Amino acid sequence: MTTQLTATEVYSLPDEFRNKGELSAWAKMTRPGEHIDSFLEGAFFAAQPSANNATETCLFVTDVANGRVLSITKNGVWQAVHETSSVIHSMRIMPDGSHVAVDYDLGVLRLSEGSKPSVISRGLENQPFLGLSDMCVASDGTLWFTDSGRTSLSDPTGRVYCLRPDSKLQLVLDCVPYSNGICLSPDEKWVYVAATRANQVWRFAASHADSGTPMVGTYLQLSGGLGPDGLATNKLGWLAVAQAQAGAAYVFDDSGDLVFTVRLPKGLWTTSVAFDSDVPEDLYITEAQTGTVFFANLSTTG
Repeated sequence: MTTQLTATEVYSLPDEFRNKGELSAWAKMTRPGEHIDSFLEGAFFAAQPSANNATETCLFVTDVANGRVLSITKNGVWQAVHETSSVIHSMRIMPDGSHVAVDYDLGVLRLSEGSKPSVISRGLENQPFLGLSDMCVASDGTLWFTDSGRTSLSDPTGRVYCLRPDSKLQLVLDCVPYSNGICLSPDEKWVYVAATRANQVWRFAASHADSGTPMVGTYLQLSGGLGPDGLATNKLGWLAVAQAQAGAAYVFDDSGDLVFTVRLPKGLWTTSVAFDSDVPEDLYITEAQTGTVFFANLSTTG
């Protein structure tokens, strides 16, 4: 049985972070003719230093349109963690504490406070990245990321890569119609990839990437909207999917059955999802049209 929920607005991008001036090239390309003051996606939870030498769990989001990574405390304080002139789509904190991001124009980057981003990888020799989209990190430091470019059903050549802790870059897939969101199952045995333009979520065994092209299957077939964007799993094995341009997120159990449909009260550009690292039933959803983060509790009581 599927439970229908309506999310609650919990955070809104402060006015001082909204761009009122000249748009970036990415914003003009993505939304021609529109003035978008921000574009939030890439949500994830992590600890960061706070006052009194303590740490607190924050929600991190990326403002793609303005090249920024932002953090949000539980009580709603926004902070610019990184500000660049590039097109960062997603960032993660590595096991060693370093900040690594995927950038549409520059590739895989290392971000440092007060310094320009340094490039880790622009692609394989004679095969530059098309335009990176999303990422996730395994417990051993392996970085999984998607390279979507402008691919689609008419050009199904979107890619999935992994970058090992020894800096070995490996092309895993090159046949995805716009490879987008990516995440690992809680035990890190499975990799889930959003094939946005096919309106599907694909799945393959992480270990099979070591021995060549893995066997890939369609794990979920969705409908409506543009297709799945950001993905996230929690400790219960649930998979959350942000359905782009549908104003909704879907949550599936570890068997792939739909258990929650979460509708947003405003906005259609559902871009990313993140489960609270402390409360696995709490889901946060970014909506880029309004610059808003929504919340839904997914307990059995709703």
